[in-house]
Amino acid sequence: MASVPSLAATVHQRVVDALSAALPEAASADPLLRRSDRADFQANGMLALAKKLKGNPRELAAKVVGAMRESAGAAQNAGAAGDAGNAVIAGIEVSGPGFLNITVSDAAITATLAARAADERLGVPYAAEPGTTVIDYSQPNVAKEMHVGHLRSTVIGDAIVKILEHRGEKVVRRHHIGDWGTQFGMLIQYLEEHPHELDHSGGDGSGEPGGESGEAAMSRLNRLYKDSRALFDSDEEFKARARDRVVKLQSGDERTLETWRRIVGESMIYFHAVYEQLDVEIRDADVVGESAYNDDLQQVVKDLEADGVAVRSEGALCVFFDDVKGPDGKPVPLIVQKSNGGFGYAATDLAAIRDRVGRLGADTLLYVVDARQALHFKMVFETARRAGWLPEGAARQLAFGTVLGKDGKPFKTREGETVRLVDLLGEAVERATAVVREKAEQGGLELTEEEIAERGAQVGIGAVKYADLSTSMSRDYVFDLDRMVSLNGDTSVYLQYAYARIQSILRKAGDARPAAHPELALAPAERALGLHLDEFAETLAGVAETYEPHKLAAYLYQLASHYTTFYDQCPVLKAGDEATVENRLFLCELTARTLRQGMALLGIRTPERL
Repeated sequence: MASVPSLAATVHQRVVDALSAALPEAASADPLLRRSDRADFQANGMLALAKKLKGNPRELAAKVVGAMRESAGAAQNAGAAGDAGNAVIAGIEVSGPGFLNITVSDAAITATLAARAADERLGVPYAAEPGTTVIDYSQPNVAKEMHVGHLRSTVIGDAIVKILEHRGEKVVRRHHIGDWGTQFGMLIQYLEEHPHELDHSGGDGSGEPGGESGEAAMSRLNRLYKDSRALFDSDEEFKARARDRVVKLQSGDERTLETWRRIVGESMIYFHAVYEQLDVEIRDADVVGESAYNDDLQQVVKDLEADGVAVRSEGALCVFFDDVKGPDGKPVPLIVQKSNGGFGYAATDLAAIRDRVGRLGADTLLYVVDARQALHFKMVFETARRAGWLPEGAARQLAFGTVLGKDGKPFKTREGETVRLVDLLGEAVERATAVVREKAEQGGLELTEEEIAERGAQVGIGAVKYADLSTSMSRDYVFDLDRMVSLNGDTSVYLQYAYARIQSILRKAGDARPAAHPELALAPAERALGLHLDEFAETLAGVAETYEPHKLAAYLYQLASHYTTFYDQCPVLKAGDEATVENRLFLCELTARTLRQGMALLGIRTPERL
């Protein structure tokens, strides 16, 4: 089905046509149409246009009103504008210094919503020119437990993937895991000298769990990493042996690679368990770590040096920038290759850009990465652009802020340790399960323990995701589970209960069926709900354009709030006449579908019963 024009788009076109008819020289002017609390829409463009034409804005606005009424064949009085042939506009008047206040008809609202309801995509169009986007998100480190810092990258990235794919974009996911470099030489050397430490695991590097759970294996690997790091920092001889081990790893020594594969395999089992708990799909084919680019690094260095993009400085290969200087005023370079011949993150990131643009054909590269890495990515992108590997403006860091505790400081345990992601998610599910159980008992809803556990997981994980996604990604936010699982306020639980409430009404409807009745007058709460439902497609288009999931979350919260007002003010099953019952059931059903679709794009479940 073709996309459904929104009421805003329709009204916008009517104003543009009238403006062109009244003043042909203003045919290209933007009427600046916006939603308004004084009418359904307000056009503010007459002020700027009148200034440009050196005219009176109220007079110009009056000419536009006249043209709209003439095109509608309506009566020439201030209170009427429109007839059956042009039923979208119910009223239009000039206000203030030249604003146009426009009211649409009840029939137009219902008819437009009926067209949306007839489409399985709710009238949301596909992108006119979809491209290929490679998105780099959720970058855990092998042999390290995932912590609260990985939450934002994973949740934000997953939502953006879903939103872009819904728009028809080809999306290639990349999880650039930390699986290479000095820390692995350090860990593998430690295990070489303490071989019994690895024998406790049931993992064999194949990705199949053995006798030890993924979480237990990762907890042990995390401990081994800390032990090897402590030895590396305190023992110069061990440090030298560890660095020699890095050379063996990078040169393909089979014994070293065998241990490395085992470490990676155990880590992957753990990663999948955490992602499953977070209700995020991660496919093995999308996990392309630093190691994948190892064979390309020498060529990256050779090409950068040959083209003069990078130069040798004190033995290291560096890229310098005029606007990047340290506190002493001296230039701070991007180091592509260290003086000892080793490679850092920059070389790997540059190799990844060449692969993503060259081999994968990416039009856009997105990096969902902590804001604290902004300078690094600024330098990497500019280096790739200078080398001719990256088109101007094709790469963008979607920088996110920090998760804070209630004290306003970075979220830590009482002991000052980084909070493990599995612990945080477990507590969220536990809190949510208690809320679900209490609410079910209060409402007389008989749920089995299995059902309570399932809904508790959906509510708890949804609460964590929504708290993150409802905040502008560039901002820090406070992790407060009490607020997240609240039934009141801007929480996913509020949205989930709105959806479940609608499903309950639809189940109780009996023989009554949802059906649109454009001939009916709408109550104020019905109008407000209907106008907001009509904004879904435009909201999604804006979110996909700017990569801002929080705007979708805000739309859904407002939708649930409009529905709550509608529910309180407009009886559904006891509305009286059959047509009103059907029309209100229609509004309920379309609200539920919109909530479900919007929440799914944020990666949040909508239980049918709560």
